[in-house]
Amino acid sequence: MYESLFRRFVKDYDKTTLPEVRFAYGNLSGRVGITVNFILSAVKLFLGVMSGAVSVVADAVHNLADAAASVATLLGFRLAAKPADAEHPFGHGRVEYVAGFCIAGLILLIGFKLLEASIEKILAPEPPEVSVSMLVILAASIALQLWLGRFNQTIGERIDSAAIRAAAADSLNDCIATVVVVSSLALHYAVGIDIDGWAGILVALFILHSGWEAASDTLQPLLGRAPDPALVKGIEKTVLKHRAITGVHDIIIHDYGPGRTFASVHAEVPASMDFLEAHEVIDGIEELLRRKYQIIVTVHMDPVVTDDPEVERVRAEIEAIMHENKLGESIHDFRMTTAKGGGKKIIFDVKVADDCKMTNADVGFFLAREIKAHNSAYQPVIRVDRFFC
Repeated sequence: MYESLFRRFVKDYDKTTLPEVRFAYGNLSGRVGITVNFILSAVKLFLGVMSGAVSVVADAVHNLADAAASVATLLGFRLAAKPADAEHPFGHGRVEYVAGFCIAGLILLIGFKLLEASIEKILAPEPPEVSVSMLVILAASIALQLWLGRFNQTIGERIDSAAIRAAAADSLNDCIATVVVVSSLALHYAVGIDIDGWAGILVALFILHSGWEAASDTLQPLLGRAPDPALVKGIEKTVLKHRAITGVHDIIIHDYGPGRTFASVHAEVPASMDFLEAHEVIDGIEELLRRKYQIIVTVHMDPVVTDDPEVERVRAEIEAIMHENKLGESIHDFRMTTAKGGGKKIIFDVKVADDCKMTNADVGFFLAREIKAHNSAYQPVIRVDRFFC
């Protein structure tokens, strides 16, 4: 539906992972949003003032706020497209999330203002002057708002932009808000029942809900939400495909804005493997992940002993203890070394299940006690991981 428009105004429109293409889409969305919302705001404000309908005036102000939000989106994309510098070595991509959060703030502000004006209209009612031409124009505005909402939704999904998705949600909600307004005015025109103020309250509540959803969608990336499980699983499978890798853990992903994702992965390799050969394998995996997922990845190499029966036996015993007591999901970085004064150090990390009620200290204490009960010569050195992928 919008393909010809994208092809005309966005160079390389199908290469949506490129920063310059994302910027072009954001620029197009912002300019179209500003133009459409200014037109809608001017028309509705004129109709609202002439008719005395508070719901129409409020709807006009809402469109004006949408125009301001489009300006914020446009500025957000311009700032996000700035290259990395000394003060921001990971780029400015999170500015886009900030812009989306500002849009959500505007939506909430307008919602409260509309709620206030609607309550005042109920307490001091003044029947609006409604005409057929007014209803026809407002009905036509619904179609334009619907077009804009679908337009932004398409762009938001295409370039995975929280800011544009927030703008799309607001535009689509505008349609419902205007439908409520038109319905109340049509009822007044047909039978003389004035529910202008009540219609305004319904619209306000709908807008407040929309603002809350948009705020949540854009705030979570700024707070550092958990990464997409599909991406984590994909990285894990990709790394494990190499025959030299025996295990993967501690996958950490940092989101610095769309197209600016950084990750670190711990990959276990046999301790007997040649160091230069292992390093070459790791370099190849990093490049593969970069090309496959468009992320910058650092793979940390963990050497593990894979040909010592005692090491394998002790590891299996500890894993059995964990599973029997439902303490964790897995252990990694497992190794045994000679301790000072004799005995063996048992060094490993344990990945605790997210629903485990014990504290990290309690998990470590319990496992250390159980390991010593099996063999007093063992000296456990345990690090507990929680919430790592």
